[in-house]
Amino acid sequence: MGEVTFGTDGWRAQLEEFTDERLRMVGQGIADHLSASGQEGAIAVGYDPRSSSEGFAESLGAVFSRNGHDVVLPERDCPTPVVAHAVVERGLAGACMITASHNPPGYNGVKFIPADGAPALPDVTDDIESRLKPPLEATDSSGDTDEAGSLHRVNLRSAHADAVRKLVNPDLSGMTVVYDAMHGAGRGVTDRLLERCGAEVITRRCSRDPEFGGAAPEPNPDTLDGLVEAVRDHDATLGIANDGDADRVAVCTPEGYLDENLLFATLYEGLLEEESGTAVRSVSTTFLVDEVANARGGDVFEVPVGFKWVADAMDEQDALIGGEESGGFSIRGHVREKDGVLAGLLAASLASDEPFEARVQRLFESHGPIHTDRISVDCPDDRKQSVIETLTDQLPETVDGREVVDISSLDGVKLFLADGSWLLIRPSGTEPKLRVYAESSSEQHVSDLLTAGRELLGGVIWLPTRVDEE
Repeated sequence: MGEVTFGTDGWRAQLEEFTDERLRMVGQGIADHLSASGQEGAIAVGYDPRSSSEGFAESLGAVFSRNGHDVVLPERDCPTPVVAHAVVERGLAGACMITASHNPPGYNGVKFIPADGAPALPDVTDDIESRLKPPLEATDSSGDTDEAGSLHRVNLRSAHADAVRKLVNPDLSGMTVVYDAMHGAGRGVTDRLLERCGAEVITRRCSRDPEFGGAAPEPNPDTLDGLVEAVRDHDATLGIANDGDADRVAVCTPEGYLDENLLFATLYEGLLEEESGTAVRSVSTTFLVDEVANARGGDVFEVPVGFKWVADAMDEQDALIGGEESGGFSIRGHVREKDGVLAGLLAASLASDEPFEARVQRLFESHGPIHTDRISVDCPDDRKQSVIETLTDQLPETVDGREVVDISSLDGVKLFLADGSWLLIRPSGTEPKLRVYAESSSEQHVSDLLTAGRELLGGVIWLPTRVDEE
């Protein structure tokens, strides 16, 4: 079995590896970490709709209770950002979220959320990993059970909804929105919030299905064809979708799926209409965000992939918005965890004032067209780092006929080309794959860059290379 390691966003694994025994060891590691940090307060344990998640949450809660912590469990599955908000709103010592996010039904995972509500940084997760051991209840029969904490089932969603509505409180009267929960934790949360703000909401895949309809609950152009059709059929202003744990968002208009990079740029520009502030983006995210900032006299801070880095920089820079190309966003004044519920309401608010098509067209007219895409290349986890190191040692002087003018090693290898385009190759933190990203003013050039990136990797990875487009 693979090691228990916290990647980009927690520990995820297939269910044959993600066992109750190993999860309880993680729970004891977290309890010991909190004890060593002097944090003795209550802990929340949330969970997504997967068939195994609630049982895992109860088992993890029992470990925390045995270690003297009161435990807060939601009354039903709920989004990760709802749990993160509860940590701050209730003054908890921290929280765990049982979820594999957008991974297929055969996976599960756990995230630890510290007391500030932001994703845990490596110094925290490294300490937890160093403390993994069988839980206290299995090794110490002499403990006084009277010291065990209590478990409570509570509604965490209402307080989060109130906070989001206070921060973004649009009048959506007369607006029709199609909401697609993809059978995930956002059902009855994002759609209900849109309705509270006055929108007529048409729902899709808003029943609980632990198998997510037999597919991964990942919003992308391939999985949201039905949402685009529904937006057109209902003459809706836009469609909104969340992933399995509703920390990410996707938007569709009558014109089709809106690329998350364009969504980021339009959200940022829309916020700048009301207030000033910097943006934080991951290394894989569009330079169009930088163009928006430059036009308004603002700054952009680039960080490695992983919302923990975005959240950390948002705190340091008091940023107006932080986000990633995968559809994870948060804004100033909110918990520093990506929140697909908040982002969905913000998108609807902007669309109620001006259609996204017009906003994107204005961006293109001001800054030129931008196209982005990515592919994934299979690579064993134990080969990822050596592949990146080997690739770094033999970088080409040109890519697809364009001169390489600069290189960044912030996260993987990012090649900046003379025409302003770029190519990024980095290891996935959640799957045995390498990610290849590209951006250019030409859609064809993006495709050519991705092919060039695949060919670069083909000469380095010792296993036969298979590419899965996402």
